[in-house]
Amino acid sequence: MIDLKLLRNDPDRVRASQVARGDDPALVDALLKADEGRRAAVTRADNLRAEQKAVSASVRSASAAERPAVLEKAKELAAEVKEAEAAQAQADEALRAAHLAIPNVVHPSTPAGGEADFVVLGQVGEVPSYDFEVRDHLDVGEVLKAIDTERGAKVSGSRFAFLTGPGALLELALVNLAMARAVDAGFVPMIAPALVRPEAMEGTGFLGAHASEVYKLESDDLYLVGTSEVPLAAYHSGEVLESLPLRYAGFSSCFRREAGSHGKDTRGIIRVHQFDKVEMFSYVDPSDAEAEHARLLEHEKAFLTDLELTFRTIDVAAGDLGSSAARKFDNEAWLPSQQRWLELTSTSNCTDFQARRLGVRVRTPGGPRVAATLNGTLCAVGRTIAVLLEVHQRADGSVHVPAALQPYLGGRTELTPA
Repeated sequence: MIDLKLLRNDPDRVRASQVARGDDPALVDALLKADEGRRAAVTRADNLRAEQKAVSASVRSASAAERPAVLEKAKELAAEVKEAEAAQAQADEALRAAHLAIPNVVHPSTPAGGEADFVVLGQVGEVPSYDFEVRDHLDVGEVLKAIDTERGAKVSGSRFAFLTGPGALLELALVNLAMARAVDAGFVPMIAPALVRPEAMEGTGFLGAHASEVYKLESDDLYLVGTSEVPLAAYHSGEVLESLPLRYAGFSSCFRREAGSHGKDTRGIIRVHQFDKVEMFSYVDPSDAEAEHARLLEHEKAFLTDLELTFRTIDVAAGDLGSSAARKFDNEAWLPSQQRWLELTSTSNCTDFQARRLGVRVRTPGGPRVAATLNGTLCAVGRTIAVLLEVHQRADGSVHVPAALQPYLGGRTELTPA
């Protein structure tokens, strides 16, 4: 949730953020109205309770002649208080609904526009060239007997796959390398639950525009996460933390319905319903959020450099941000078979938006204050495997193993056809 103090003091900034996102600025006025209505309802209920308390106290000192009228007044006030408290409860609900409808206020440096209006911040490496006809990752994976989408579809349906033999070992190697890098950088490793309660999913902002992407177990009232950002953000929900920063690296299986992606990346393992991921998550003081965002981005870039990949970093435009993010950077690797850039990692500064929803605060000399949260994907395993197989393929069907990954594959320097 956005800070209501910001809304009251600078509603034009919130309206401008809505316009930059391509969202309705009228929602800001609706929230202002709901906020005013709630404050008026609270004032009325408080005043009536105070009056009721005073009248009740006067019953004892009232004379016999005065007492019936005083008791009648107390009875009337009791009814009014009950009605005012019901009205306050309705105003609370109206405010919450209006509050949840407003996404985070975008960072002033975030580019305006939609999906195509990102700004390229830099590129690492040169776009690779080959003296042979490159195969796509599925062809390479099938030659290596590393990927089996045919049996994945037989068992589970479209957009599922088995990672087999070297494919399974490659996943484990990537996860171990990512976790080792995260631990070296001071992150606490976590194995996060893949099922969460509704309040965790709502608190992180995934039940708004992205609700159609989420799998829900109706009979259990639980959701399958699309990223371990969700359980890691909810890990400290309702707590007052003693100190910051706190940094976690969570591994989990992730699930996405991929609604609205019909026809996009249907071949191979780039866009699937189930995948594994290592996600960095930070709780920091709001004043440190921008610096932490830069740190997360550097960790991601270092990991992709370890994998000997060519990639570029983009500053995502406001209209392409998730509801919780004030600013987001993506790292896109070159995908040779399609001659295009493919998002491999991203990092978002969510400021105090998620923490306010989830009730995460930190103790300070001036009293508890809302923390800031940030997330960054260190390794989305399936996509990373796809890019590795394509970028590092050779004419004979073998695949070069980057030096940083070799210790996690038993010292193997290449993957060879079965």
